[in-house]
Amino acid sequence: MKLRKSVLRLAASAVILMFAVSAAKAAPRDETLLVVREQGPNSMDIMGMGTNRPAYGLSWNVYDRLLTYGKMTDASGALKYDFQQMAPELAESWEVSPDGTRIVFHLRKNAVFHDGTPVTAEDVKWSFDRAVSVGGFPTFQMNAGSMTRSEQFAVIDAHTFQVTLPRKDKLSLPDIGTPVPAIINSRLARKHATEKDPWAMEWLKNNDAGGGAYTVREFKPGVQTVYERFEQWKSGEKPAIKTVVERVVPSASTRRAMLEKGDVDISFDLSPKDAAALLENKKIRVEGMPIENCMWFVDMNVTKPPFDNLKVRQAISYAVPYEEIFKASAYGRGFALFGATSARPATARWIQPYAFATDIAKARELLAEAGFPNGFTTTLSFNLGTATWGEPAALLLQENLKKIGVETRIEKIPAANWRSEMAKKNMPLLVDNMGGWLNYADYFFFWNYHSQNGVFNTMSYQNREMDAYIESARFAENKKSYDKSIIDCIAKAVADAPRLPLYQPSLDAAMQPGVDGYVYWFHRQIDYRSIRKK
Repeated sequence: MKLRKSVLRLAASAVILMFAVSAAKAAPRDETLLVVREQGPNSMDIMGMGTNRPAYGLSWNVYDRLLTYGKMTDASGALKYDFQQMAPELAESWEVSPDGTRIVFHLRKNAVFHDGTPVTAEDVKWSFDRAVSVGGFPTFQMNAGSMTRSEQFAVIDAHTFQVTLPRKDKLSLPDIGTPVPAIINSRLARKHATEKDPWAMEWLKNNDAGGGAYTVREFKPGVQTVYERFEQWKSGEKPAIKTVVERVVPSASTRRAMLEKGDVDISFDLSPKDAAALLENKKIRVEGMPIENCMWFVDMNVTKPPFDNLKVRQAISYAVPYEEIFKASAYGRGFALFGATSARPATARWIQPYAFATDIAKARELLAEAGFPNGFTTTLSFNLGTATWGEPAALLLQENLKKIGVETRIEKIPAANWRSEMAKKNMPLLVDNMGGWLNYADYFFFWNYHSQNGVFNTMSYQNREMDAYIESARFAENKKSYDKSIIDCIAKAVADAPRLPLYQPSLDAAMQPGVDGYVYWFHRQIDYRSIRKK
């Protein structure tokens, strides 16, 4: 059996390497990067409905934004982005009015899109208008920075763009530096717009209209994406890597074998088990970082009976095998987010453990009080694209729920469909993870608990008291009032129990020793622009 598995891994490695070599053509090896990962982008449009997380990386490398972030070295010596430092990208400079309600951006005058068309403020205006108009995730993301209407965006001249805000918002500039407000070649996109599709959603899903550091030479969702360096890019230092071949390899063992054999340069988003094992391999370098503002969790949809019953949710909170999930799913990497001794935390530290713990007897008692002494039947869902983490958690949860009479049918949803299913808000019970791009607690609560009901609020949770706490934190005038509002948010989240935090995960990437320049980013994807090979 072991021999057969080894042969299969070698065969898979050979096939994938053949694809990579073919895609890379005759480019010098030091200018070609071969990457394997469990899940690839399902769309080329960051603003598209159902666009998945790997597509954030495609957008980041293929499209420019007005701003980006600085970089820093953390205590371990690893490179990471600096969320407190904004840096120029397509905008070479900007000014904020004294009252914080007007931001003026000055664009680079020599920037061009991939088809050679000059980039103008009209393209920026169209792109921002699109982001606040298409609905769903991108529009909610813009709203997080107080950008809600196209009337807030104005073209001053060909290379000057202005954003007007209803009030000063600390998240506005950081929000402009996230992947969503990507600058699109509006003239090219408009050629493919229709009366029913005014924002060219269908065309942009599979076509490149960017002006970023890389163009897309090949896009095969679920198979591979091939990037080519854009030689006319002006918004940063020219990347060292000319060709990037990013191949989808679902099997963690195959990805690991390919890396250890030297067939690929980077294996990205490693399973915790492989990350721990590869740390022992002195020939491979592992870069790991706790994912800021991120947690794995169990969500219950409060609009789907019986999860609309608080005592049912509380019963489930006592039935979750938190410690076992942390060991089997996170493999001990990351930080546990359960077991706090008080439902109201003493500080606003974020992220911190919640007051949830395993107690089967208590779970049975609460379920009986809720009117379900014999339990009930439901569906438990997880994303196949993150099955390495999600499946062990789902299986352990299923096993423990049986102890209180709750029978679950596990639904494995294909990665390409996961975001669409999230948006429908039909899943009664699920295991998933979410990481807030901007490293603020109020930003996390805005995305996950606010009544505006963004795509990540898979609990369908709406509560005016919670909304007030979130709004108070977002626009707090001092640290004392901010901290109080965040403590209120956490205490309310524990009291209403729509979400049960499990752990804060680690983002791990393994690479050959000759690969340098890897940077941890909040969007949890690789920025190929900084990578180089020794």
